[in-house]
Amino acid sequence: MRKSIIRTLLTLVIVLSAFSASTQYNREYFFWMGRQFMLRNNYPEAIRILNSLLRFDAEAYEGYFLRGIAKYNLDDLLGADTDFTLAIEHNPVFTNAYNYRAITRSRLGNYDDALNDFHEAIELRPDLPGPYYSRGVTRLLNEQYEEAIEDFDMFIRQEKKVADAYINRGICYLQLKDTLKAYENYDTAIRTNREDPNGYNRRGILYMQQKRFDEAEKDFDTAILNDSTYLLSYFNRALVYSDTNRPMLALGDFDRVIELDSTNSLTYFNRAIVRSQIGDYNRALEDYNRVAQYSPNNVLVYYNRAGVYSQVGEIKKAIDDYTQAIKLYPDFANAYLNRSYLRAMMGDPKGARADRDTAEKKISDYKSRLSDSTYSIYADTTQKFDKLLSFDAKLTGSTFESITDNNASQDAGTRLMPLFKFTLMYADSASTANSMLYHAQRVEDFKQRIGNPRLALSRRQSNIDPDSLIMMDRELAQKMLQQEPSWEMLFERGVTQSLIRQYTNAVNTFTSAISANPSNPFLYLNRSTTRAEMIDFISSIDNSYQRITIDSDPANRLRNSGSRTYNYDDAIEDINKAIKLYPDFAYSYYNRANLYAISNMLPEAYDDYTRAIELNPSFGEAYYNRGLVQIFMKDTRKGCLDLSKAGELGIENAYEALRYYTSSDE
Repeated sequence: MRKSIIRTLLTLVIVLSAFSASTQYNREYFFWMGRQFMLRNNYPEAIRILNSLLRFDAEAYEGYFLRGIAKYNLDDLLGADTDFTLAIEHNPVFTNAYNYRAITRSRLGNYDDALNDFHEAIELRPDLPGPYYSRGVTRLLNEQYEEAIEDFDMFIRQEKKVADAYINRGICYLQLKDTLKAYENYDTAIRTNREDPNGYNRRGILYMQQKRFDEAEKDFDTAILNDSTYLLSYFNRALVYSDTNRPMLALGDFDRVIELDSTNSLTYFNRAIVRSQIGDYNRALEDYNRVAQYSPNNVLVYYNRAGVYSQVGEIKKAIDDYTQAIKLYPDFANAYLNRSYLRAMMGDPKGARADRDTAEKKISDYKSRLSDSTYSIYADTTQKFDKLLSFDAKLTGSTFESITDNNASQDAGTRLMPLFKFTLMYADSASTANSMLYHAQRVEDFKQRIGNPRLALSRRQSNIDPDSLIMMDRELAQKMLQQEPSWEMLFERGVTQSLIRQYTNAVNTFTSAISANPSNPFLYLNRSTTRAEMIDFISSIDNSYQRITIDSDPANRLRNSGSRTYNYDDAIEDINKAIKLYPDFAYSYYNRANLYAISNMLPEAYDDYTRAIELNPSFGEAYYNRGLVQIFMKDTRKGCLDLSKAGELGIENAYEALRYYTSSDE
């Protein structure tokens, strides 16, 4: 596809402005050589040639533009953005530079600036269809569905033979709940290109969602007939087979998906469910074991595997898996109920009764909150979790274990250092050393006001055992029953609730503390981290989250890999308030940078890590995370410099990360 990208673009260069007669041949030669290397996908050599051109003529805006295209294809998005900007500076009416800079910024998640650039491109050349299409894609990713439809309409008026335009417009209508218009657009996409599997796959998914299984199956069959390696249609057809009680056919398609992608944990998960349904428990356990390796913090893996262990009589292992599910998500009512049943079988009536009481209380609490919109995003943990998951479902562990890529390596070298928060810890050498690196008197005054000697500001997990934390929480709860709770007491209770993973209660308690003392930045900081951690655990249960992905941009032929992650807006809003109340606190900028990073807002994350380092030059974690962000933005050299600095400042993982990235650097 990239060869067609460059062919489309390079036709622009042929008609560029002429150069002076004395050096025209050499300059044209540089352009010609650069184009040849780009057509061969040899982008580094193309950049080298274009660098030579620009050394001779720093005003050659076309050179910056072409070099930006080469950098884009090497995934150096920031470098591409810089070169497109230079092209615009040297030629402020260079329409295509605005257009491609907009596409680059869209891929970086910088939607506002991207939309501004598209506006400039369209103002300059309203007759060109390409910018309308690309702006439509950006608006789709930015969930501006009605505006995206307007852009696709404008594009289709001029380009009626691009199937993806109808598909994307259909996606917009589907998001607006207009299924009839979605069908119309998918139908048109198929008529436009009957050999493209994407149109059949999209329409088949819509048929499947409406339980029109026969029609869905026909579409997936056709998609596979057109492309026997089209993984999505095998996966979706397996869902149809499962929903229509044809498990062996479903297993055959899941097997084919795994042949095409042996690391697809979602397929192993679904295949395990189907194998369990037909009584093939041993092989179902093999699949669940594989998923547990890929997603060790996913609640459903342990919950479902526990059910299989129960079927094969491995009661002790089943209890252990339910216990692990509860450890990961303490509000999981069904896990308590099932463990209660198994404990009764094992002759532990006291444990069984305790589990049943806990489950009934959690179910009652959930039902009492159904009318509260605050809880509408939380999973009803009394439901069953044996449904197959769609291909767009998110089956991952902790969001903080990678930056933005759901398929990122789980090696320590790719993980962000966690958020900082006020927590409870026994004093040790690590926490003492960290407090000496950065002194903030307001933090010390706050800790003294709370009056708990175990209160610490840290990114590390509490070293207090869970039973002791539960006891501390119970003592605070009893104390709050005996007297009107102060904001200090509410804050402390919120900390204990978050540590025992009662996130919904913790958020409410922090909210009560904020109501009593709305000018304290540290209350917002901890509510922010609690909301973020809660979303992290919700992500392993609420697997219905759908990502919108656009596979290609046929009008401009630049790869667009934008995607949506879980929404951390509330957590970011809390940190914004904390920064407004205490603008010189390094940890708030660091936390906001983390939230930006996992929200795929990498440039914003970089800026906040930089601000945190300015406020605390010894902030090793900020150097470490900024290094990872730069590496993910394809600036490996600067990223490794930051990792090196983090290692100097005592972040042990930094050297492991440096080995990981330098060994994989080409």
